[in-house]
Amino acid sequence: MRITTDHIQSTNKPREVSHAREFNFLAENLEKKGLDVEQLIKKLQYFQIAIPSWALGTGGTRFGRFSGGGEPATLIQKIQDIGILHALNRSSNSVSLHIPWDIPQDYDAILQTAAEVEIGFDAVNSNTFQDQADQSLSYKFGSLANYDQNIRALAIEHNKEVIRIGEKLGSKALTVWLADGSSFPGQHSFRKALQSTYESLQEIYKELPSDWKMLVEYKPYEPYFYSTVIQDWGTSFLLANKLGEKAYTLVDLGHHLPNTNIEQIVATLMTEGKLGGFHFNDSKYGDDDLTVGSIKPYQLFLIFNELVAGFEETSNPAPAWMIDASHNLKDPLEDLLQSIEAIKLAYAQALIVDQNALHAVQASHDVTLAQEILQDAFRTDLRPLVREAIRQSGGAISAIHSYRELKVRETLIKERGKDSKASGL
Repeated sequence: MRITTDHIQSTNKPREVSHAREFNFLAENLEKKGLDVEQLIKKLQYFQIAIPSWALGTGGTRFGRFSGGGEPATLIQKIQDIGILHALNRSSNSVSLHIPWDIPQDYDAILQTAAEVEIGFDAVNSNTFQDQADQSLSYKFGSLANYDQNIRALAIEHNKEVIRIGEKLGSKALTVWLADGSSFPGQHSFRKALQSTYESLQEIYKELPSDWKMLVEYKPYEPYFYSTVIQDWGTSFLLANKLGEKAYTLVDLGHHLPNTNIEQIVATLMTEGKLGGFHFNDSKYGDDDLTVGSIKPYQLFLIFNELVAGFEETSNPAPAWMIDASHNLKDPLEDLLQSIEAIKLAYAQALIVDQNALHAVQASHDVTLAQEILQDAFRTDLRPLVREAIRQSGGAISAIHSYRELKVRETLIKERGKDSKASGL
C-alpha cells in the first residue's frame, strides 16, 4: 500500500478549519512570549526519528505472540510500512536494521524500494544475544565477554559483517548491545568479562569506516539477573572513552532501574561529548518497551530539556534518534505513530523553555520559579504546533485518524493475508 498526497489531503480537509483555529491561537500566545513560531516549526520539521526493522510486527511476551495480521514478512515490506508512517507524519525517514533478523538479499531492490518511499538507512544493529540456526558455537554463556576465544571471535566477525552490510546501504553507525552477564555469584570474573569485552570491541572498532560511529548500549539486567557486563551508562562511557573518538554511549530509556535520573545522565554525557544516540520507549517496572510518553511524559520532557540546552552549551555531535519498543497489544504502526508524536511534542515543549530565565533563577537559588518555568512549558499544549509542522511538510494533521480512515491495516491484511507475520522476531 502506498499513501499519496491525495490521500493525505482528503483526510486533512475535514480538519483544516479547526486545526487552523487551534494553531493560530497557540501561535499568537507563543509570539507574545517572544518565541519565533516559524523557527520552531523548522526545527520540528528537521527532527527525524528512525524506525527499527523489528518494530513493524507484533512483539512477543514469555506467553506468546498475538499477531494482528498483515504484518511485513520481508525486509522490503518493512521498508514499505515505514514509508506509510513517513507519508503520514513526515518524521520517520529512515530504518534501523537488526542483523541477522533482516539481512538484505537483493541490495538493489532494497535500495530502490527505500528511495521510492523516501527512506534512508540509520544505524545497523548486531545480534549476539541469541544463537542462529546455522551457528556452530553458542552464545549461551556470553559473546564478546565469553571465556572461549573462539566464541568471542565468532561474535567479533558477526559485528564486522554487520558493518559491511551497513556500508552497502549507506548506514553510518553500528549499535552494539550485549546480553553478556551472569545469573549467579561466582559464575564468571567481573574483571575478565569486562576486559574481554573491551578487547573484542577494540577489534570491531578497527573495522569502522572513518565516518562511522560505534554506539555502545547498556542495560542493568536481563536476560541475566546477577550481573550484566555493560550494566550502566558509566561502564558504556568508560568503554567508549577507551575505544576512541568514534565510540559513544547509547541511551535506551527502558534500560534503567526505576527512578533513575536519565536526564542527568544525558546532561553528563553531552558535557563529555559522548552522547551517541537514543532508543525511545517507556516503562513502568523495567524494560517494558511501552509506547513513548505513555507512562512518564514529564521525564521525557526533562530529558529533552537537557538535550536542547546541551545543543547550545556543549560540542556533543548530533545524536541518532530511534524507537525501540515492543507493540504487544496495539497495531504496531499506530503505536509507532503515537510514539513519534510524543517525542516531537516533548522536543517542542523543551524548545519553548526560557533557558535564560531558568539560568537566572538557578543562579539565585529560586527553586519555586525554576519549577514554574519548566512546568509552564510542559503544560503548554503544543500539539497544534507539532501538527502544523507535519502539515507544512505534507503530512497528516492527525496521523492516527488518517491511518484509520484510509483503512491501512485492513488493506495490508488484504494484500498480505491475515496470517502474515513480521520476519525476524
